[in-house]
Amino acid sequence: MSARPQARARRAGAADPAGEEGAARLFTIGELAAELAITTRAIRFYEAKGLIAPARRGVARSYSRRDRARLKLILRGKNLGFTLEEIAHYLELYDADPAQITQTQMLLARIETAIEDLQEKRADLDRTLKELKEIRTQCVEHLRRKGGAH
Repeated sequence: MSARPQARARRAGAADPAGEEGAARLFTIGELAAELAITTRAIRFYEAKGLIAPARRGVARSYSRRDRARLKLILRGKNLGFTLEEIAHYLELYDADPAQITQTQMLLARIETAIEDLQEKRADLDRTLKELKEIRTQCVEHLRRKGGAH
């Protein structure tokens, strides 16, 4: 939700999912799925993998602000290319290290590796593009010399 609709919702008295309702605020699986733009199936998958542990009321799941924060960290890790095992380790560090030093060091190392990997891929792409353009030029010249149209 952009800032404007959130502000309108607050002025209208509607509850903001991330609002100031305190740590006791609970979310349904549908609310989290909509807010985070993921499926309820994905949320249940992360639960099955032990990455989140919502409270249960009968068959209904109730997600805390902590669960919501963990889901955001899971999605960030996934977007950065972390494996589920790396995400699980990252979450363990998040819980164990209030100052988040070790967690931040791990994230920084992963980011540095991702930057290096992407720079290598960019160099490979640049090399491949250069080679393809050279081949294209050779093909065009060959067709021109042989009387082929291009």
